[in-house]
Amino acid sequence: MIPRFGQPPSPRHAYRRRAGAYAILWRDGRILLTFQRRPEPEFQLPGGGIDPGESPIRALHREVYEETGWRIGQAQRIGAYRRFCNMPELGHHAEKRCEIWVARPTLLLGPPTEPGHSAHWVTPSEALALIEDAGSLAALSSWLGGR
Repeated sequence: MIPRFGQPPSPRHAYRRRAGAYAILWRDGRILLTFQRRPEPEFQLPGGGIDPGESPIRALHREVYEETGWRIGQAQRIGAYRRFCNMPELGHHAEKRCEIWVARPTLLLGPPTEPGHSAHWVTPSEALALIEDAGSLAALSSWLGGR
């Protein structure tokens, strides 16, 4: 069973399933996060939705590049969680199934190409303080505890 984080689904909303891939990016004792200005300003693990016909690993590479400007290697899936949320940028509510991967940033190609995103290298303790999504926070905390 995939654990659920966040608010339970509301009977007032219809939810569309939305698969996504997100990365814990580790290099030289630091973690690479993305800061997203919209729809709500927040620090996140880089990643996002898996497009129709796209594999999770391909989506992970694409999303990490778009949100950080980095290419990645050595990606390993470490788990998944789900959460129910409003996605105003898509105009609907979603049941998100978030796959979590650990990967190594290998090559910086430039700034993020995704509008409203910026990349930030932080210490593990800073990452734990900055990430608000409970599922991502639990995945990061568990991974750090197992290192």
